[in-house]
Amino acid sequence: MKTFKNAIALAVMLMVTTLASTAQEMAVTLEFANASKAMEITQKYTKALQAGDVATMNAQFSPGAMIYGLGGGMDSLTVAQHKEYYTTSTNTYKHTLSGELYLPVKVTDNWNEGEWILSWGNNTITDKKTGKTFVVPYHTASRIVNGKIEFMRYWYDMLHILQAQGFTITPPAK
Repeated sequence: MKTFKNAIALAVMLMVTTLASTAQEMAVTLEFANASKAMEITQKYTKALQAGDVATMNAQFSPGAMIYGLGGGMDSLTVAQHKEYYTTSTNTYKHTLSGELYLPVKVTDNWNEGEWILSWGNNTITDKKTGKTFVVPYHTASRIVNGKIEFMRYWYDMLHILQAQGFTITPPAK
């Protein structure tokens, strides 16, 4: 019985040691050399959105950047497709952001390695023809490489947007 207890104790100790060493491989920090520059880039992007300046928004991207989550889908957009999407959007709607929060994060030794800016806020969208408004809470994650956004993912509640525009959900027939 004593040998069994010792074997269990040794196994637990090895598991904890392995988990602890694995956890230490990934490093996350909120303070890094490019943090303020990275925040400037994402803030310039959001200020340009509010001004309806799609060219300045697109200028914040690297040429091969990919943008995910716009239009409520998981599909990716290229920089050119992003320009087309927001040209249509800013011609139809006025975007006013409020409650903005930006968090710089640097991740090393992990699948999502890089210098990131996470942002949250509310986008009050006003239809330019009707004047109707609705608020969309949003979150974005942008990876900054060499002073440009290389990857951006949007998260927001598409169902909320559709309902604000008058769409309804019909339950399936039983």
